[in-house]
Amino acid sequence: MKVLVTGAKGFVGRNLVVMLGEQLDVEIVGFDLDDPPSLLDDAVATADVIFHLAGVNRPERPEDYAVGNTGFTQTICDLLRVLKRKPLIIFSSSIQAALDNPYGVSKRGAEDSLIKFAGQTGSRVVIFRLKNVFGKWCRPNYNSGVATFCHHIARNIPITISNRANEVNLVYVDDVCEAMIEVAGILSSPLKHYMLSSDSFYAEIEPSFKINLGTLVDTIHSFKTTRSSLQVPSLDDPFICRLYATYLSYLEESDFAYGLDIKADNRGSLAEFLKSPPFGQIFVSKTKPGITRGNHYHHTKTEKFLVVQGEAILRFRKIGSKFKIQNSGCEGQDAEVIEYRVNGEEFRVVDIPPGYTHSIENVGEGELVTLFWANQIFDPEKPDTYFEMVLSSTIW
Repeated sequence: MKVLVTGAKGFVGRNLVVMLGEQLDVEIVGFDLDDPPSLLDDAVATADVIFHLAGVNRPERPEDYAVGNTGFTQTICDLLRVLKRKPLIIFSSSIQAALDNPYGVSKRGAEDSLIKFAGQTGSRVVIFRLKNVFGKWCRPNYNSGVATFCHHIARNIPITISNRANEVNLVYVDDVCEAMIEVAGILSSPLKHYMLSSDSFYAEIEPSFKINLGTLVDTIHSFKTTRSSLQVPSLDDPFICRLYATYLSYLEESDFAYGLDIKADNRGSLAEFLKSPPFGQIFVSKTKPGITRGNHYHHTKTEKFLVVQGEAILRFRKIGSKFKIQNSGCEGQDAEVIEYRVNGEEFRVVDIPPGYTHSIENVGEGELVTLFWANQIFDPEKPDTYFEMVLSSTIW
């Protein structure tokens, strides 16, 4: 399939071209303002699908709206008429096409040109009246508040909003691109990110998100604090997932990495990594040879241990049992001490059930590196962690 993407170097265009390039058997021609008109002529003559994204939204003169939006769209229609071709045309319009400002009027004029062309030639036309699109690669300080907020907050640049209560309707750029590719019949696994209107000319992007500016800005600010709080956002929320990805795309390239707060003592070191109330927390530890960590139990808290470097023995003893120690041997066992020997080559996960006192001992010659997951964020006021030696003479 041969496709033409006008506005290929713009925000949506760049994302669409990359996504099209991931599909099989698609030949892409991108056209933008700095390309020669002959490239457009040749592409229109052979394209099976035209993704018409090019347009003007911030010209120096108001009359340029009509030239860049209605006029350029009419040029494409006229070329197709001369060539007697009727490819599928997918057009990115705007919700402002319903308004009477110069931009909206020019976009509505472009829509009318395409609908007239479809009626005269039988060509299929699908028009997306896009809401505010957000996502990676959008230019800040241009026509996207989300891009500006993410860019500025990531760099500690102050932002100003006129009214925190003002609402914006948003759609995510990946959803937009996937919807357009689905309409073209190219996407191998359709995700149904669009809904056609009854006349089949217009389509809506799904999902869309409505949020007020104050909440939007506060949410982006909260993303910035995750590096210190280690609290990851609720990524099961479709909007938060998309917005967080967008925020990260605006980090400065020198600011991708950050350090953790390391707690160190004679046993080794430990650092918290990630926290989330629905998920719990992950931390990582380094333990010196011969050192044992743990010797405690939990009532409700559960954990998982994963040794990623070195060798260790994990020991468990059920609370309420007794274990007697005499000399260097063990006698009078009423409960077996359960042992699991693990190493960093296996990537073997060990579950830590409640009700068992447990420990992990570095039995290797080098440093032991372990990932720990707990289903709860540690609360010093209610730690649910009680000291009890695994190899203990205590009788319960």
